[in-house]
Amino acid sequence: MSLSLWQWIFLALAAGMAGFIDAIAGGGGLIQLPALLIGLSNKPIPMVLGTNKVPSIFGTSFSAVAYFKRVKPDLHLTLSMAIPAFIGSAAGARLAASFPKSIFRPIIILLLLLVALYTWKRPHLGMEENLKFTPRTRKYIVGIFGLLIGFYDGIFGPGTGSFLLFILVGVVGYAFLKASATAKLVNIATNFAAILTFTFTGHIWWRVGLILAIANISGSILGARLAIRGGSPLVRKVFLVMTFLLIAKVGYDWATAS
Repeated sequence: MSLSLWQWIFLALAAGMAGFIDAIAGGGGLIQLPALLIGLSNKPIPMVLGTNKVPSIFGTSFSAVAYFKRVKPDLHLTLSMAIPAFIGSAAGARLAASFPKSIFRPIIILLLLLVALYTWKRPHLGMEENLKFTPRTRKYIVGIFGLLIGFYDGIFGPGTGSFLLFILVGVVGYAFLKASATAKLVNIATNFAAILTFTFTGHIWWRVGLILAIANISGSILGARLAIRGGSPLVRKVFLVMTFLLIAKVGYDWATAS
């Protein structure tokens, strides 16, 4: 299937905006994945999901580089979360073609609501670093959540960045800016695992994915620079907005599918 000029423009704009939003607080999948579902409507869902991971990993990688010039994450804790997330994402992507997505929607809406309300009710949450638990316990906690969130990212995806960010802020005690930088590395791992799996099953349209990666990278670099300039207060605001939008989007999909 060849795409028209207007389809390319539509998809590129969506990928650029997704990269911009995702670099700040996650939630770019709210924009990019629906755009691909529209633009590639005659392709199988697994191929749309696989193609979506290509611009995502490139954009996330470039925004991570921009973050690390100013924010230094704990690499030991990051690896403790990223490795299980990689394994979970590979398993999820392997089941993406056969697993009914409807099972996730009510659970995701409930979890996102709890995340949004918890963050909104605590205006000082994530403004400064306030680490909880011992270093060893923190690694176990992020490992478990990394595996679960990675599985979700591989099999479905929307809201992955928001969940990673919330665990690092609300459970571990990171400030929003450092949590966002850390979440980028973990998200790279989940995207890479999904790409390997979707490549093995032949569910990636590489030409589309690589072209959209350019737009996503451009948006990601701009978003990361804005986040660094605005700090944790800006990341928190964007996080809340995107979380409520995710709730609305997943809720709408659930209602229309019922």
